[in-house]
Amino acid sequence: MLKDLQIENVAVAKKLELEFDDGFSAVTGETGAGKSVMIDCLHVLTGSKTNKDAIRSGEERATVSAVFTDVPQAVSYLTGEEGDEILVTRTVTPDSRSTVRVNGRPSTVTQLKDASPNLIGITSQNETQTLIDKDEYIVLLDSFASDDAFLEKYRARYSALCAKRNEIKELRLSLKDKEMLTDILSYQIREIDSVKISSEKEVEKYLRLREKIKNIEKTAKSRALIEKALSPDNGGAVYLLNRTALAISKLSDVLPDAEELSSKLDEARYMIIDVAERASDGLSADDITDPDAQLNLIESKLSQIEKLKRKYGPTVEEIKAFRDEARSKLDALNDGEDALSRLEKEERELISSANEAAEELTEVRRAAAEKLSSEMTATLKELDMPKVRFMVEVKTRPGNDGFSGTGKDDVDMVISVNPGEPMMSLYKVASGGELSRIMLALKCSVNERSGSPTLVFDEIDVGVSGSTSERIGIMMKDLSKRAQVICVTHSPQIASLADRHYLIKKNEVGGRAESTAHEIQGEERALEIARMIGGIEITEKQIAAAKEMLARA
Repeated sequence: MLKDLQIENVAVAKKLELEFDDGFSAVTGETGAGKSVMIDCLHVLTGSKTNKDAIRSGEERATVSAVFTDVPQAVSYLTGEEGDEILVTRTVTPDSRSTVRVNGRPSTVTQLKDASPNLIGITSQNETQTLIDKDEYIVLLDSFASDDAFLEKYRARYSALCAKRNEIKELRLSLKDKEMLTDILSYQIREIDSVKISSEKEVEKYLRLREKIKNIEKTAKSRALIEKALSPDNGGAVYLLNRTALAISKLSDVLPDAEELSSKLDEARYMIIDVAERASDGLSADDITDPDAQLNLIESKLSQIEKLKRKYGPTVEEIKAFRDEARSKLDALNDGEDALSRLEKEERELISSANEAAEELTEVRRAAAEKLSSEMTATLKELDMPKVRFMVEVKTRPGNDGFSGTGKDDVDMVISVNPGEPMMSLYKVASGGELSRIMLALKCSVNERSGSPTLVFDEIDVGVSGSTSERIGIMMKDLSKRAQVICVTHSPQIASLADRHYLIKKNEVGGRAESTAHEIQGEERALEIARMIGGIEITEKQIAAAKEMLARA
């Protein structure tokens, strides 16, 4: 249940705190006092979008936090630990960013949204309006039926069927233009294969060879100079080093380290010989017999490679991958008719499988629809609709094209409020007051199965008054035996039946509007209910009526 709610810097609520208990609680206050702020903040705690404009003017952030108790499933999901109590905090900043913390540790809005059914269920005026949207009926029925396992089984098979149908569609389009695509793919494969390039390293090899050929004249001159300067003959460096080393070695009588110096000159001579040989080999052009012809061939090859890169990919590896994919597509086209036959056979098998899952889902829904119809009729009669007839209809779309993301069923809720009137779709005939009672009845039935520990109703009494309001209050009191119920209401009948009563007031503090909230009892509660009964000024008769309502409750 919701144990504690704290709101800071949201609209008129600078600092608002409410401590709740189990049972049935009513929240009342003048229009604009801040009741809607409380509901909006509860929505924020279920993962709804935040709005930076809700931050109180002049403040850097808005924060909403709540303590929930007896929620082991939510604790396990959000924290990965065992426990019954959890603290959820959500903070909003002016840049529209929001952060979520659970028991002081970071969490995500998605996790919060997924866990919200195990924390709190909120019925607002907007949600009541979903009853005039026929598409929502199947969602409500599924919630009542608790058919998640059947629905997921169907959706998995339906998804596989959709994927297969897309595959068939693409292949049929390909086969339609088979001749043209075959020519294109064949040309692309031939064009890539004709270049005969294996890797990016081979491209680099061609680039180096091109530079070598372009500089062959300069290379030849440099090679001749190196060979002459470092030659062991004709006065080259190696020749001179050899003679010098020999001369020094003969001076051992007068030069103590002559042998060491001679040895170092020998080492230098060998190093120079190695340099000369490596430089000569590197600059050798013996493999280039016809520079102009070879350069033309290389330029042609590199030009072809650049053309392929512009068309098929920036690297040789990507060009080869493109070629392999083109080959696969061409093979598929050549085998197109056989492939289409295989895919169509697989489609028939998936249709059969999806139909089987859809039929199972339909059976579960029809059983649930019968039970929900019975429960709703009984509940609505208690809510001052004595002649009501209510029925949930499940009709199955025939054929193999009747699939949708929710199955093959169309769900309608039909109702007749007055005797002698035909049954008609709920969205066509229900009034505002009737919609409120129908939504309450649905929530009572659905919560028996979904088991939200806390149910919040925001002005569920819209469009009703008098004895009907009292019946709604009695039903909420009965519902509160199975779940915590919090109701924001303008009805004195409903407020008087609550186990606890909270008043939200708006005052002026320091020249600014500011909401406060506290639990009211005794005389203060009687005065608030008298105010709700009506009139510009509260009379003794209204106060007496309020006290009588409280005593009767």
